[in-house]
Amino acid sequence: MGEAIRLPSAPDACELCGRAAPLTRHHLIPKALHDKRYVQKRFDRLARITATLWVCRPCHDEIHRVFSEKELALTYNTRDALLGDARIRAFVDWLASKPAGFVPRR
Repeated sequence: MGEAIRLPSAPDACELCGRAAPLTRHHLIPKALHDKRYVQKRFDRLARITATLWVCRPCHDEIHRVFSEKELALTYNTRDALLGDARIRAFVDWLASKPAGFVPRR
């Protein structure tokens, strides 16, 4: 086996909305799809494992509410791609104006 892969530690704020809040690691290429051939053909092992963002729970929930895992793996697999979607951008812009402890009701 190769050298251990080290993922970056959590920043001080959500990488989408910028709020200081407890953060979760979002896998830009969903882990459930790492063994799928169409994912393996597009991304090497290192990319599949290390493509992550640190996001707050509301941003994380919104990402998974809006997109399927396949959409995330094939199209929305970068921070810029996520923020390029009007639905995510509107949510992130709205959430960014809320206090750190604010959690939207769904």
